[in-house]
Amino acid sequence: MITLQQDADGFIRMGRHYPASLRIRIAFTDGSTGEFSGRTLNNVYDAALAEFRNRNGLDARGYNRTPAGRTNSGNRLDFVPVHPGMGG
Repeated sequence: MITLQQDADGFIRMGRHYPASLRIRIAFTDGSTGEFSGRTLNNVYDAALAEFRNRNGLDARGYNRTPAGRTNSGNRLDFVPVHPGMGG
């Protein structure tokens, strides 16, 4: 089991998927803790990544399909929003 700390903005650092069966404890900023499966956090990560790509005009694979005149700073997501009541 690993423990992650929620930051003041409500995010945890998660730059990759975790094994689905791994149990992950999150220490929330309100003092509570929650235990989640890797699968649950992977689903949260995937949703946050899809939203990030949508807001930045990227396709499902993370590529910028706009004309060459526009630049993009990257397609990587390192921080995922979490809250105590999310599905476990």
